[in-house]
Amino acid sequence: VLDDGVLTALTPERMDAVLRPKVDGALHLHELTRDLGLSAFVLFSSAAGTLGNAGQGNYAAANAYLDALAHRRRAQGLPAVSLAWGMWQQAAGTGMTGRLGDAEQRRMTRGGVAPLSPAEGMELFDTALRMAEPTVLPIKLDLGALRAQAATGAVQPLLHRLVPPVRRATRATAEQGLVTGRLAGATPEERERILLEMVQQEAARVLGHSAAATLDPDVLFTEIGLDSLMAVELRDRLAKRTALRLPPSFVFDHPTLRMQARQLCDELEKADTDAPAASAPSPGATLPPAPTPPSGAAQE
Repeated sequence: VLDDGVLTALTPERMDAVLRPKVDGALHLHELTRDLGLSAFVLFSSAAGTLGNAGQGNYAAANAYLDALAHRRRAQGLPAVSLAWGMWQQAAGTGMTGRLGDAEQRRMTRGGVAPLSPAEGMELFDTALRMAEPTVLPIKLDLGALRAQAATGAVQPLLHRLVPPVRRATRATAEQGLVTGRLAGATPEERERILLEMVQQEAARVLGHSAAATLDPDVLFTEIGLDSLMAVELRDRLAKRTALRLPPSFVFDHPTLRMQARQLCDELEKADTDAPAASAPSPGATLPPAPTPPSGAAQE
């Protein structure tokens, strides 16, 4: 059972709806069979419980419970293995993956998780049953996507060691993606137009659209296909492009692309106003002497 949403929207009822099928079912099965001398006790959990997944706090908790139950049974001398599956390749409308929309699947693949074919899944299942570990992570990773994430510093902490370290970008390189450079010297109307184009571009990337200009800037974000998780991703992208600290509710508070652009315009103007001006030395001020290089240091 899935009921995804940002953490602040997960009510006790939404938590129960996702937790109970896995937690109650597994616990009852454990209690009813622990004296039967089973040769195998296999649990299907999810990689979300190990790696986390945006908007799936309730689902991650339910699957982490299954993994913990496998450890508990092993500690009691009982057989158990919990398979924390990655994404499976399934036909549209079937299974969890098959019910995901295109945008949701693209979001998962951008995170570095590639879908397992049924043949790959069965091979990993057979391998897991022969392993000694109580929990295993049968998952297919896209190293190219992980490297792309590593370049932005967004790779999952547990996956850091799978991709080579990325050299820290210079200040000039880091600022290439900022929109602020284009705003210098622009009129208020031009600033709003530039920011609206940027918001449309980032919304199109989140949605997987190729033409940003086709997104109507005056309709609610839900009407152009953005769900609550995509709204959070859009907020993250806008914060990165503007170097602003935006609240998690930014897209919800400003629910059209034009409203977001106008708010960004106001925030950037306020940031410019609040920024302390560089102070020049006052007339007659004495500058401190340059430091003396150490003995033997090369001088130009």
